[in-house]
Amino acid sequence: MNKNATAIDLKEKVLMLLESTTQQTEVESLINEIHSYFQELTQLTGFDNDIEHLAAVTTAKGKALGLNHAAQCLLDYKRTVKFLKAIVTAIKDKLQSHPNEIIHVFYAGCGPYAPFVTLIAPLFSPEEVQFSLLEINDKSLEYAKNLIQKLELTNYITNYYTADAVTFKIPEAEKYHILFSETLDALLYRECYVPIVFNLLPQLSEEVTLIPENVLVKMSLSANSTTNSEHTSKEIDTIVDVRKAILSNTAKNSVPSQLSDKEVVIKPLNIEQYNYLVLDTLVHVYEDIWLTKNESSLTIPLEMGIEHPFLFSSIIFTYQMEPSIELKYKLVE
Repeated sequence: MNKNATAIDLKEKVLMLLESTTQQTEVESLINEIHSYFQELTQLTGFDNDIEHLAAVTTAKGKALGLNHAAQCLLDYKRTVKFLKAIVTAIKDKLQSHPNEIIHVFYAGCGPYAPFVTLIAPLFSPEEVQFSLLEINDKSLEYAKNLIQKLELTNYITNYYTADAVTFKIPEAEKYHILFSETLDALLYRECYVPIVFNLLPQLSEEVTLIPENVLVKMSLSANSTTNSEHTSKEIDTIVDVRKAILSNTAKNSVPSQLSDKEVVIKPLNIEQYNYLVLDTLVHVYEDIWLTKNESSLTIPLEMGIEHPFLFSSIIFTYQMEPSIELKYKLVE
């Protein structure tokens, strides 16, 4: 198969992924084929044992994925499809609301395959959309550049930046229509989505579209384990609401060391009838597109057993970004 035929085949696979009628087994087959094709072009398997492929990269706050893990993110099937649908829809929406303009996308944390360029650019013309890529891992960016060149997509790229998205100042920030960063993990642990958004979003126009739009961490109580087929839960409260936290941040030019504490009062909850406290991560990708419980590695719930009798009056949750990024809690008598 010649190069042009391969490019057409890749575009057709992406269009099939965007179809709502495509079955999950076919989705997985298509993404596996795309992943194999990218492996072949880059010679990056995602399973290399070199330390530069394995090691996470330290950022100003938190960690960025190593090359292997970043390459394998493409195989998080529902996540990949929902992000694809979101960014394609967002670009089309911006083209409609900004006629005769080039839509500029700022892509923070592109990884070695830059999938939300390499899969999306062929659906548009370079006169419709341009991408600027930011990546902290210089080796990862080299792979992305190489893949983009081999796919003949260089005319869609305005800028490449090697820098930490937590501290980066965006040149010509006002020109961007979409900010895209999938740098997150379940419970917003270790990964840098929160500090990245705190840093980058205030630099951009108020009309900019952020993808994913928001991430929520919710607390619920359950009598049964989430692995039980009869599992039912009672939602109690939202522990973290990233977009709300950003809007309430008064120091617009700095990333806070932590978000405001969230206290959940336990006494009125009749907690003795429950055996598990469950924390769920919900990703609001774009408009009506959500990643929900167990659809992705990003939304695997955390289940904690409750010891009875439970003698505490409240739980205080703290989402900290220094010295490391993690959600902590303490029990208050």
